[in-house]
Amino acid sequence: MIIIRPSRTEDIQAITVIYAHHVRVGTGTFETDPPTEADMAQRRADVLGKGLPFLVAVDGEKVLGFAYCNWFKPRPAFRYSAEDSIYLTPDVAGKGLGRALLTELMAKAEQSGVRKLIAVIGDSANVGSIGVHQSVGFTHVGVLKSCGWKFDRWLDVVLMEKALGLSDTCAPCP
Repeated sequence: MIIIRPSRTEDIQAITVIYAHHVRVGTGTFETDPPTEADMAQRRADVLGKGLPFLVAVDGEKVLGFAYCNWFKPRPAFRYSAEDSIYLTPDVAGKGLGRALLTELMAKAEQSGVRKLIAVIGDSANVGSIGVHQSVGFTHVGVLKSCGWKFDRWLDVVLMEKALGLSDTCAPCP
């Protein structure tokens, strides 16, 4: 039975393996060298230190995917806008797990005070990521043409957004 829960320190090895696969063979991330477990542990600690969610989907003890959000930009005015990230093991792609992770991430992000979730999707041909974001209500904002170079070709970035909770209808709580 698959459950989505907050990530734990013991999930870092599996998270690192999942992400390394996407770095090596995918265009959803523009990283070209897989980060180490220590790097991924630091990234997770950074996210959690900001009070933001870092989730995993597990089947028993096996981590099948992870999702988190982090501030869209580091400046204080952006503290209510976050960028989401979702990565799955290849064997579960296309089975609804990405949508489930993103749905839970949106709920947890809103509880953390996020008012706008932003998808910065590597590769305009990344129909899986674009589709999962559309399926939960993200809208297309634009495309940054040919702004990444990976696998000996130029790649676009697709920008999508989703308003959360009260969005921009009122000032955020102090």
